[in-house]
Amino acid sequence: MSLIVLSIPVFFLLIGVELLITRMRGLPYYRFNDAITNLSCGIGSQVSGIFLKVLTFDAYVLIYNASPLKGSIGNNVLWMVLLFLDVDFFYYWFHRLAHEVSIMWGSHVVHHQSEEYNLTVALRQAWVQGAFSWVFYLPLALAGFDPYMFVTIASIQTLYQFWIHTKVIGRMPAWFEYVFNSPSHHRVHHGVNPKYIDKNHAGTLIIWDRVFGTFQEEEEEVVYGITTQPKSWNPLWLNVEYWGDLARSASKARPGDALRMLFLAPGWKPADMGGMLAYSPVSAATFQKYDTSVSPRLNNYIFFQFVILLLGTSAFLFGLKPLEKQVEAHLMDKTVMQQLVAVASVLIVYTVVTIGALFEKKNWVIFAEGLRILLLAAFITILMMKYYPLVYALSGAGLYLLMSSIWFASTIKEITSKE
Repeated sequence: MSLIVLSIPVFFLLIGVELLITRMRGLPYYRFNDAITNLSCGIGSQVSGIFLKVLTFDAYVLIYNASPLKGSIGNNVLWMVLLFLDVDFFYYWFHRLAHEVSIMWGSHVVHHQSEEYNLTVALRQAWVQGAFSWVFYLPLALAGFDPYMFVTIASIQTLYQFWIHTKVIGRMPAWFEYVFNSPSHHRVHHGVNPKYIDKNHAGTLIIWDRVFGTFQEEEEEVVYGITTQPKSWNPLWLNVEYWGDLARSASKARPGDALRMLFLAPGWKPADMGGMLAYSPVSAATFQKYDTSVSPRLNNYIFFQFVILLLGTSAFLFGLKPLEKQVEAHLMDKTVMQQLVAVASVLIVYTVVTIGALFEKKNWVIFAEGLRILLLAAFITILMMKYYPLVYALSGAGLYLLMSSIWFASTIKEITSKE
């Protein structure tokens, strides 16, 4: 099981600590709709990662096995330190290009859409980023670094970046800020202030930005988000909106310009289509954040469904390894396992979409949410029947179905009135 999945309880513990601190200090660093959307995007990225594994880890293993240097590198501390430096170096270049190349920006933009800055933003990840980033690490496979050693070091490098997504921590000591990435450095990275855009791409070591000319000190107050906000709480839409906009713009351009729009900087267009997007000055005092108004009743309903989603997704992720072992032991058919994973994945994505639509009070969510409640109740029944008597399975699913249906029905008037 990956270190990232194992760290999920720690992530939520630290988010809880940060939330408590901000509440005690009266700091408006959290908004419910924004935080839930951040976490929903993170849930979706974990689900998509299951399917991207074939393209990422398996490709790494394939090249490693074909490398003449296979087995030449040991697992001692010096090799691990060298691998960590290599992973961090290649991450810097992936991350930098993900900001400077339009088609790659589409694989990363989700992480920057939040207009708040707290630990939940660290978990707001794009669902297809892995389909782009894996290529940058293939030289390490060719160099003979063991795949499991690589995954471990890459996970540690990723875990480091969790704690820097906070405004609660100010500046670190000068020596630390000079060498390592910090909350101050990474706040700059998430800013839409013109002087902050495309700066501080480092993962762990900020020295890469200092060496390659992309470092920027935190000076003026940071305004968070992206230059063109998609204005949505729907994680699926947030993951595809940029691609759709890019495709529409490219379809209106001449072939050569269309190609340039894919590989030049985000916002680039030929002169006859308006030219390069200009960055406008922004300030925290005048910046208008995207928001929607939802009653406490609907917010509480959303929170209840999100908790169910979170518990179900955690069980799903932690249960994948035992399922694989059952297949290996011929206690479960591989096709059955694949079908179970596929159905669970669809339900998870379906749920994050409806949660986003509830925040936006979309008319279609009335039917979609009603259907989702029925489907999830049926899925709970089928799963519980494998381990418990039918009466327990029906009781558990029935309780969820009854509670959710009554609660959701009480919110329908608010959704349709959009007040």
